[in-house]
Amino acid sequence: MRGFRRALLRWYDKHRRDLPWRKTRDPYRIWLSEIMLQQTRVAAVLEHYRVFLERFPNIGVLAHAQLDDVLAAWSGLGYYRRARMLHACAKEIVEKHGEFPQSSDALRDLPGIGRYTAAAIASISFGEPTAVVDGNVQRVVQRLAGRKVAQAEIWRRAQLLLDPERAGDFNQAMMEVGATVCLPREPKCKVCPVHRWCGAAGKVERRASPGPTHSKAKRQVREEIWCTLDQWDGQIRLVQRPAKASLMAGMWELPQHAEKPRLTASSAAWRTFRHSITVTNYTVHVLRQRSDGMGEWVAIADVSKLPLTGLTRKILRASGII
Repeated sequence: MRGFRRALLRWYDKHRRDLPWRKTRDPYRIWLSEIMLQQTRVAAVLEHYRVFLERFPNIGVLAHAQLDDVLAAWSGLGYYRRARMLHACAKEIVEKHGEFPQSSDALRDLPGIGRYTAAAIASISFGEPTAVVDGNVQRVVQRLAGRKVAQAEIWRRAQLLLDPERAGDFNQAMMEVGATVCLPREPKCKVCPVHRWCGAAGKVERRASPGPTHSKAKRQVREEIWCTLDQWDGQIRLVQRPAKASLMAGMWELPQHAEKPRLTASSAAWRTFRHSITVTNYTVHVLRQRSDGMGEWVAIADVSKLPLTGLTRKILRASGII
């Protein structure tokens, strides 16, 4: 076990990616990075992480911010429930605790923080010797075992592997080797720092590449959307989704038509976009025309401060408005 830990940590110290949340032990910044990275690629998070911290540099500022401002800063990351839970959690920490709880058990009592996130914060920020298991760690543990392992057993094995003296670094090393070496389809077994302890070393590489994953196979729903880009005198028409909407509640978007509108001499099909949300692929046609009073006028100078849907942000960026 000691050899495994030394080999993994030596590799991590030399090869880990230069990521901003790895340069701090601040629990607020560690927590923010973990929430942002859920269901989102690292490359997509980097700029959002920087901008969000500029706007909300500490948990007190976040707790006292308006939810709309938080959603606006989150725009483009998707899965907006994460931003709402982030805001609710910040408020609870400030109002009930004054500062971040330091144990994983206490952290799990907070809104939006589950077992993995609690263990990540507690180990990285406070050195608690508790293992984390995300998708990457789960894959590494299963391959080390050389067989499929039940979820409860994966957590137990991860805890046994953990280096208690460098718990935070070890957890990040396990996630890093899973993200960059022990890949799902084509693992780089020859350069893996722990291949000598792996029960599946070399075997995974010889397997045929699997077919489409279940999630990709499901992405078959196609829909067309027609929306209007209505600009006039430094303003633009936008519509706010209802506060109780099931998706992206309270977010702002361009006015949409229930069906393909009749084009007139003054209408212009400006551009078509492709956009995907969960299992639906959208073809989005954007018209430059009057919106027939839908929505409300918003000063273009204020648009970037609003919580915009990802599609709307994409369109407005392409148009040069933001």
